Amino acid sequence: MSVFNDIQSALRERADLNARLALIPYEGTPEIKEVNGQKYLYTRKRVGSRVTSTYVGTYSDELYQLLLRNTREARELRKQLRILNKTLAELGYQGGGLPPSVVQNLEFARANMKTNIYDQAVLEGVATSFPQTEEIIENGKVNGMTASDVQKILNLKHAWEFILDPDVIQAKSDYYVLCHIARLVNEGFFIDGGRIRGVPVTIGGSSYIPPLPLEVEVKEKIEEILQSEMEDIDKSIRLCLYTMKTQIFIDGNKRAAVIYANHFLIAHGQGFLVIPEKQVSKFKKLLVAYYEGEDEGIITAFLKENCWKKM
Repeated sequence: MSVFNDIQSALRERADLNARLALIPYEGTPEIKEVNGQKYLYTRKRVGSRVTSTYVGTYSDELYQLLLRNTREARELRKQLRILNKTLAELGYQGGGLPPSVVQNLEFARANMKTNIYDQAVLEGVATSFPQTEEIIENGKVNGMTASDVQKILNLKHAWEFILDPDVIQAKSDYYVLCHIARLVNEGFFIDGGRIRGVPVTIGGSSYIPPLPLEVEVKEKIEEILQSEMEDIDKSIRLCLYTMKTQIFIDGNKRAAVIYANHFLIAHGQGFLVIPEKQVSKFKKLLVAYYEGEDEGIITAFLKENCWKKM
């Protein structure tokens, strides 16, 4: 059991590193080109046997230093990945092939990831447009938005990259995967963003006050849902709603809940679950009603009809 746990921990860490690597904009060695007395910045990167050069922008010391930092960070991440791969090999891990339906579902989710992140950002009240969200996802920054909102969008991308990693999608959708997702969505806001909540919280717009969660009870409830006879979509929705209502973490529960539910759903080749921008207002009303005791079947039916995207 110890070796299994070590392998699972290493796989989660490897997926996390790969997600961080994917977040680095303009990865490659910076180079300066001069045209008609004007300096321009490019990044040079080897892809297979070819060397590619990507235009970044007009030269400035600030931009040049940013590119240097990106290069150092990417080099360190790749070093850590090599160490982890060696560790996994020593533990006897051999990556297994994914079922075709899961491979297709991963591609489906990746193709829609920008839209999904935008919809989740809107659900969280982030003041963004789709073009701004796209710019942040692709380049890590955008003008006209607060640093906090930009960080939330980057964290969402990081968490989605994590669950779409082929190794992570093979892991059980357990308490530990949920905690890691919560840590990613809370990164930069809370040091222990993936730790179970130990302080009281209130929910804006609702009279419902969630009791302090107990780790053993949360683990048991998640396992109960996973082992139930429900269909996969119903299990996914139940995991999502349970995480939201329990308020397991100090913040980011809706973000973590949706991505966690998708880890389970995508792993079973059943599409993905995201609340579209046009349905956010209706969902929030149903969510408050659910918090305050309304039958779970109402919001479940809404999610299945309006938020479940099948392949």
